[in-house]
Amino acid sequence: MLTRNEFIQNRDRVFDKVYGALSGLAIGDSFGDASRKPENRAAYQVTTDFNKGASWSTDDTEFALLTAKTIIRCRGKLTTEECVRSWMEDVVTQDEYKRGGASEIEAANNLRKGLQPPLSGKFNTFHMSDGSSMRIGPIGILCAGDVERAKEYARIESEISHFRDGVWGAQAVAAAVAAAMVDGSMEEIFDAAMSAIPEESWLYYNMTKSFEILEKKGSLLEAWMELHDFLWTSSWATTAEAIPSAFVCLKAVSDDFRKGVTLAGNFGRDADTIGAVAGVILGAKYGASQMPQAWIEKTRFPSGTCLTFTKGIDIRDYAEKITDIIVEG
Repeated sequence: MLTRNEFIQNRDRVFDKVYGALSGLAIGDSFGDASRKPENRAAYQVTTDFNKGASWSTDDTEFALLTAKTIIRCRGKLTTEECVRSWMEDVVTQDEYKRGGASEIEAANNLRKGLQPPLSGKFNTFHMSDGSSMRIGPIGILCAGDVERAKEYARIESEISHFRDGVWGAQAVAAAVAAAMVDGSMEEIFDAAMSAIPEESWLYYNMTKSFEILEKKGSLLEAWMELHDFLWTSSWATTAEAIPSAFVCLKAVSDDFRKGVTLAGNFGRDADTIGAVAGVILGAKYGASQMPQAWIEKTRFPSGTCLTFTKGIDIRDYAEKITDIIVEG
């Protein structure tokens, strides 16, 4: 695994990783959302590619771009005040959020009431959702090679809408991305993620138990139904279900971006978030140069399905700006 100082010496390498991670998140989001649609299930059962029609983004990609926009505006000097400013400008001002996550909608309502982080996340019915984990990838990208900073910035960003497991899930994903960005091995990536999760938490229990089930069964095919039965919660967007689902998919298949995202996107349940989490980690590890270029172009310009400000944003442009921040220090 490279040190951060070694990593930032080569701008082309940094950009490849930044663009790969941002695009990986968008790809996993759109791919997972497509794979769970009834028409895709009826036609293919297992989705292995994008259809010929236009792609779309969901709240996963669009809230991640909100996080990225904050990073770009503050030049990587993240604070609670900067996060709140972004939400006040681009979330609270919207009257409705098509396909918006419940945790984010409730956080926006809390901000309207005058509640500030961490209370806006703590006093949130959906504070254990995976909404924080879906959008946190840009934090890990920014903090490439600095796992502790990634965890701290993830706490700052996620507390606007989440508490406890919801925050720890975001920290785990950000830490994993930070390790993947600097060529961490999969073992180092998993160690970084687990270092963010308290041992007494529901998330820690489900993560470790999922890994045990996979190891005991010997293959994901053998473990498939038991994993789904074990992880099932009454709300499929719960951190303790969706994040272990993403990581156990990575545990099973991580040697190739396309294979890993295809597996994660077809895992079912909150498939767009499972795909987005797997996609951002694999994109950070392998870089855009080792990803399907057609998939990158397919998802390059978000649809603004949830957050209207994101419609037409060029993900490559955001990647260039974040790369500059990383390289310039």
